[in-house]
Amino acid sequence: MLSSIWAIFLKDLKSEIRTRYALNALLMFVVVTISMILFATAGEVMSGELLSGLLWVVIFFSAMSGLSRTFVSEEDRGTVIFLQLATRPSVVYFGKLLFNLVLIFGINFFVVIAYLLTMENFKVKSFDVFLSALILGGLGLASASTIIAAIIAKANTKGTLYPVLSFPVLLPLLITTINMTQLSIEGAKLAETFGHLRILFSYFVVVVIASYLLFDYIWKE
Repeated sequence: MLSSIWAIFLKDLKSEIRTRYALNALLMFVVVTISMILFATAGEVMSGELLSGLLWVVIFFSAMSGLSRTFVSEEDRGTVIFLQLATRPSVVYFGKLLFNLVLIFGINFFVVIAYLLTMENFKVKSFDVFLSALILGGLGLASASTIIAAIIAKANTKGTLYPVLSFPVLLPLLITTINMTQLSIEGAKLAETFGHLRILFSYFVVVVIASYLLFDYIWKE
């Protein structure tokens, strides 16, 4: 099973390297969004709470512009039937999840570097808290985005439907990661954020288990 999951991941990775559809969309969105924030807030001193919120807004909408292609690309290429016949639904799900995890961590890295270089008032004092928020937030974002991408893959209005469905599902995750990011700016210790860490970890586990149980029905519909 692990070799099949790895094969699905490599297939998607090679396809993305060849077409660079998601990468180009993500990079352009990040650059344009951060540029707009800089122009809109020129000369203003922003609080840590506002900067934390803007960071995760950029990450959220960047993910929405790229992760929706996870299953849509299979529909466009007509390879869905081949995957349904060639392997089990759980293998497809975990292969796609692995690809989205790599993509979302790449997004997070690029966004954070760009944010640190452009936002003068964004100074992280507790890097362990900040890194925990990025990792667990990325895990939750990728897991929820993967199953939602599978749900909307056959819809006519894929681009519009994806963020509409994703936002209410991801809202608890975003609120928690924003709070943790704010705490990292304030210099809070990791022990003070155990409540937030439990929420983020539980969110990831629940979404992955629910997705695993439901994906068989979603994939075959």
